[in-house]
Amino acid sequence: MIRLLRCVLHVALLGACLAAAATEVAGVNFAPQVELGGSTLHLNGAGVRYKAIFKVYAAGLYLSRKAATPEQVHAVPGPKRLSITMLRDIDASELGKLFSRGMEDNMDPAAFAQLIPGILRMSQIFSEHKKLAAGESFTVDWVPGKGTIISVRGKVQGEPFKEPEFFRALMGIWLGRAPADWKLKNDLLDQKS
Repeated sequence: MIRLLRCVLHVALLGACLAAAATEVAGVNFAPQVELGGSTLHLNGAGVRYKAIFKVYAAGLYLSRKAATPEQVHAVPGPKRLSITMLRDIDASELGKLFSRGMEDNMDPAAFAQLIPGILRMSQIFSEHKKLAAGESFTVDWVPGKGTIISVRGKVQGEPFKEPEFFRALMGIWLGRAPADWKLKNDLLDQKS
């Protein structure tokens, strides 16, 4: 009887360990959960951004609860995080320009125009880094009461972007009607394509 109980306990512990294991995407491990703004966020989905046939970066979306559509992502209360790890070296200022274009492609012109000061500041953040090398990462966090916080290589970059619309516009790059990569959008929403 004691052996049976030990065996059951061992199987239960093994199952808990496997459930808590990181999700590996293109050699990048995404933790099953992270702490942000006093909340525990869970990995909603993760995938790879491809440009033609080349892997550019791996991305993971963290939320306080599961979301399967962009609308659900935006409706989830509390902090949110998009974590990106480069899979190849890239010119950081070019990345900032691509993000600006991705935001513009997913917004109406009037809404985009209102965010231009923040978009210019975001582009400046990336251009100051010159290059992001394979293995380096950055995060885009939304923390209610603070705003959108961009961290590069683990270091917060300047003051938060206060407007809630800025985070939503940034998420449009990956989750909008014209995402940078449709497969990545599906993976972040944990949908099979």
